[in-house]
Amino acid sequence: MGFSPFIVPVALFVCVAVTAIGVPIARAFARRVERTPLQPSLPGEVVARLERMEQAIDSIAIEVERISEGQRFTTKLLAERNNPTQSSVAKPDAANGAS
Repeated sequence: MGFSPFIVPVALFVCVAVTAIGVPIARAFARRVERTPLQPSLPGEVVARLERMEQAIDSIAIEVERISEGQRFTTKLLAERNNPTQSSVAKPDAANGAS
């Protein structure tokens, strides 16, 4: 069971031929994969609609923030009204140092 002396050179030429043909095919396949977009492109109508939705959501967020700021202000006023001793406004007697 000896090896024929021609196996090594034949294997070498086969490897060279496969490499010479396979490398350009692999490069072409890689270029094709890179050119293919990952996400399908959206029609312009859908993009415009999404932009309008984004603007609407932003304006809703601003209005919610305004409402919450008003709620905090109202809560603070009611708390000061119910507890006048803890008011953040300094009394005139305390400011002058009179007892």
